[in-house]
Amino acid sequence: MRTCLFRFCCWRAKTVEPVFGIIKHVLGLQQFSRRGVDDVAGEWTLTNLAWNVKRMNVLSLAV
Repeated sequence: MRTCLFRFCCWRAKTVEPVFGIIKHVLGLQQFSRRGVDDVAGEWTLTNLAWNVKRMNVLSLAV
């Protein structure tokens, strides 16, 4: 069980966690400016949309 958990944590550190760090550092999202689950979900959706558009732009320029 411990080895399985360790592998999951290693996988997560490589795939998921860098995106959260980039969103916090590059896009400047340190905390949500809205209150309530629906408003925070909307703000998070807009943040992800901004990140995806930025990433698509970088990838399209690389081709």
